[in-house]
Amino acid sequence: MAKKTIAGIDVRSKRVLMRVDFNVPQDKSGAITDDRRIRMALPSIRHVLKGGGRLILASHLGRPKGDGGEANRQWTLAPVARRLGELLGQPAAFAPDCVGPEAEKAVAELRDGECCLLENVRFHSAEEIKDKDGAKDPALKEKKTAFAKQMAALAGVYVNDAFGTCHRDNASMLTVPQAMAGKPRVAGFLLEKELKYLGDALNSPRRPFVAILGGAKVSDKIGVIEALLAKCDHVLIGGAMMFTFMRAAGQKTGKSLVEEDKAAEAARLRSLGGAKLQLPVDIVSAAEIKADAPSRVTEGEVPGELMGLDIGPKSVDIFSRLIAGAKTVVWNGPMGVFETKPFDAGTLAVAKALAAATAKGATTVIGGGDSAAAIEQAGLSEQVTHVSTGGGASLEFLEGRPFKAVEVLDEA
Repeated sequence: MAKKTIAGIDVRSKRVLMRVDFNVPQDKSGAITDDRRIRMALPSIRHVLKGGGRLILASHLGRPKGDGGEANRQWTLAPVARRLGELLGQPAAFAPDCVGPEAEKAVAELRDGECCLLENVRFHSAEEIKDKDGAKDPALKEKKTAFAKQMAALAGVYVNDAFGTCHRDNASMLTVPQAMAGKPRVAGFLLEKELKYLGDALNSPRRPFVAILGGAKVSDKIGVIEALLAKCDHVLIGGAMMFTFMRAAGQKTGKSLVEEDKAAEAARLRSLGGAKLQLPVDIVSAAEIKADAPSRVTEGEVPGELMGLDIGPKSVDIFSRLIAGAKTVVWNGPMGVFETKPFDAGTLAVAKALAAATAKGATTVIGGGDSAAAIEQAGLSEQVTHVSTGGGASLEFLEGRPFKAVEVLDEA
């Protein structure tokens, strides 16, 4: 999946449309609480500005309805433009729309080495029209195409640096570069890095290769578990989805979260994985999810009045030993309810084991989402090889699904 990158494009005096992922968390006042996704895009942004390009940034934020209603204003990218300017040390202009006269005016005013951020692309419903829906309804297809053509007309170069959205066929991710056929369509440095580390881990891992999968639902990860069982030496299972595996084996799970309708799938995966599939041997259980709630360690089963909320100390030891012996590790999903102490212990232990393995030369890739939040919370994000910006995208990549938004880019 080698793609041309922005490093090979002369951008001087050219308008460059860069799709980034500035879907950052905010508090109730709109203040950004974690600017990591903005910071991760800075190398590509600075490269264009230093090269004298006229940079147009496009992103989504949150889940607005796309109907232009006033309630959507909570998802404005204006605070992101302000934060971007602070990080760059130069103003980042803000266009109050992503297409139309206001966007065109903001772009026309750009000079070499300047940038502007367009308003949230999801303020337009056409952004999220799926290709399959457009195939069924010509009016929807035309709406999506018309929207994409307006955005495409803003620039002469397209850059995809939004890995976290590459698994979607959104207009700004796929239809816009399709509309820019014949013009340079390249990867940014962040996308290049994501494809390299995730791609190398999957296609040419140094062994032993260990995958750690957590989170709440087996249903979200059936495909990726099956794919990784075919590639890995060990697949470690934590998080609430371990209880569906336990239920499939006839074990009692108390009040733990279980996907009853996925028990048969869990049983099939357990049979398929054999010794490769490592489930926790002990569990930290409590009557409620509450900070410092009384808890106990149980083995084999969860008592009826309790719910399992983390992997136990014996499981931590087993997982840590397997991670310590690995040369390649991919981690996606926490081991427990890491947002609430004391149920963060298992996730923190895995994070520390990954940092230690990295220090010994292992390649360690964190698959975005809650795992990225957990490694950041542990203060260890700089002590692993790569922290992905894509949660759902990382999962689909690990599963081996094709990304049309990447395929449309120019081949290297």
